[in-house]
Amino acid sequence: MALPIEDLPAWVRLNDVSFDNVEVTDTKDKGYGVLSRKDLTAPEGTVETLQLLAVPYDLILNSFAVEEHAKEDREFKQLLDAVGHHTVLVPTVWTEDERPLLRGTSLEVAVGAKLRALDNEFGMIRDASSTIPSWNDLLWESGTVSFNDWIHLDALYRSRCLELPKSGESMVPCIDMINHSSNPTAYYDQNSKDEAVLLLRPGLTISTGEEVTISYGDTKSAAEMLFSYGFIDPESTSESLVLPLSPFPDDPLAKAKLVAFGKAPKVHVARETGGTIRWESSFAYLQCVNEEDGLDFRVLQDNEGGQQLRVFWQDEDVTDRISEFHKLAQTHPVPEILRLRVVVSVQENLESHLEQLKSELPPHDPSMVREECLKHGLLLRQIETSLLEDAIQALDQEKNSLLEAENVVAYLGSMETSNLDLVGEEASNEADDFS
Repeated sequence: MALPIEDLPAWVRLNDVSFDNVEVTDTKDKGYGVLSRKDLTAPEGTVETLQLLAVPYDLILNSFAVEEHAKEDREFKQLLDAVGHHTVLVPTVWTEDERPLLRGTSLEVAVGAKLRALDNEFGMIRDASSTIPSWNDLLWESGTVSFNDWIHLDALYRSRCLELPKSGESMVPCIDMINHSSNPTAYYDQNSKDEAVLLLRPGLTISTGEEVTISYGDTKSAAEMLFSYGFIDPESTSESLVLPLSPFPDDPLAKAKLVAFGKAPKVHVARETGGTIRWESSFAYLQCVNEEDGLDFRVLQDNEGGQQLRVFWQDEDVTDRISEFHKLAQTHPVPEILRLRVVVSVQENLESHLEQLKSELPPHDPSMVREECLKHGLLLRQIETSLLEDAIQALDQEKNSLLEAENVVAYLGSMETSNLDLVGEEASNEADDFS
């Protein structure tokens, strides 16, 4: 049962939650938040900390609490054993009218994959719990639980989950109402009683009526912030993105490469301090080599009679190091040529995504798109468009530099000579054909 925010003070007293000179208030622009009731200062350079909020350990919801409750509730334990123990990750909860805003962004594929994963999880939970009469009656026979409920539960968990130093991933009432800021005034921790506490940052002063804030993470990208929390803070997000990378469609070894790599191929792009563009993709190197370069796949029999796909590079078994193929590729006969292939491949991939980002969005009914979704969806497109444009420019400069490298010029010259010789041989054979 949901309680109105007006009931929070009574709930706090009933559950021994301690608010010290702070209170929950409507912040107008960010919903509910926690504000200071008086001027507070935390001295710098002292071991003492100024506590703002304390939540008893019994109210912290984490994996240990779930296990303990299962020991006390037989029916809950039946459900937990049936569905298994899974860590829930957050998808987007945007509607089909709002999701096109993500087209061409790094979130487009991620959101689709997450929704499919959630659908599989929901089906598994439904199948497993349907065999338990009490849960089947409560969840399924009554028709009260739907897939959308699972999506929203997942979003609620991830957007409010805290990483506590002792309890790990946890949901903590009241502290989960603290809003994010790029200049946070507080941080959360656990004390000697394992209570979750909110503490004023050393050396800071907050005034009466000033909002108390924490950081949700200053190394997360705009896409990560939007995916996990539903908003983007341009001042605290790192300029980076992760895009999917597909094998060449005409590569006969494409399937073997994907199986051996063992995870979805991606390219990471980031803007470092100072504006320098950095990118990395181990699979891009694997994608750009074949047998003539020294790559080989062999199916070997293991000790138990089964078969294993093994990867060999320059006659060395590198199966267990395939995730670091960008390092292994340095032993290529002409490493500059391989780097050139990779640069061109990654550049084409980024250009494809940029083209989608710059394309017009499909027509939509403004009344069907929530203002916050439109605002942050367009902001994500703007941030990633700028990053992709600069990354493509950097790749183009590297490509031109590689084309002028002595080894590359010599290699391309030899290839051109070989092609001319081949054309000459074909012409000669045609001239000798008296049929």
